[in-house]
Amino acid sequence: MKKALICIDYTNDFVASDGKLTCGEPGRMIEEAIVNLTKEFITNGDYVVLAVDSHDEGDQYHPETRLFPPHNIKGTEGKDLYGKLLPLYQKHEHEPNVYYMEKTRYSAFAGTDLELKLRERQIGELHLAGVCTDICVLHTAVDAYNKGFRIVVHKQAVASFNQEGHAWALSHFANSIGAQVAE
Repeated sequence: MKKALICIDYTNDFVASDGKLTCGEPGRMIEEAIVNLTKEFITNGDYVVLAVDSHDEGDQYHPETRLFPPHNIKGTEGKDLYGKLLPLYQKHEHEPNVYYMEKTRYSAFAGTDLELKLRERQIGELHLAGVCTDICVLHTAVDAYNKGFRIVVHKQAVASFNQEGHAWALSHFANSIGAQVAE
């Protein structure tokens, strides 16, 4: 079965210590796992998707405006990939198996061409990494489940600013949508 890695929202605003909606230390602690996983998928010729939250400055109609401070604003450094993931992406961005996509909702599937890209490539297994475990990773996983994909969540490559939510989401992945939670 063909597989893809979806790396979700691993950006400065979600991970850096001065990020606008940072996961803090838990987000920074997964950097090596994310970079190594991304390298592995690229090297093996598997599809790699970098799904990045993207917002317009001052968008009063976006539902997140009421819930969170402005983050991942288009044209800001906050929206840039975090740490070692950025140069890794820049090195491989023109390769056909690397896809950078913007998303405007929690799920990487909502309002995007992600499912089309995956189906065109006959991908049936999705490996998930990134932040926040209990928000964007969770919503992407649930949508993937509802679309019939096999799901693997890499426990060492997901994090959240809410540790209770993180633990709950890991349990939910395994017990409610049948995802494999890989160590």
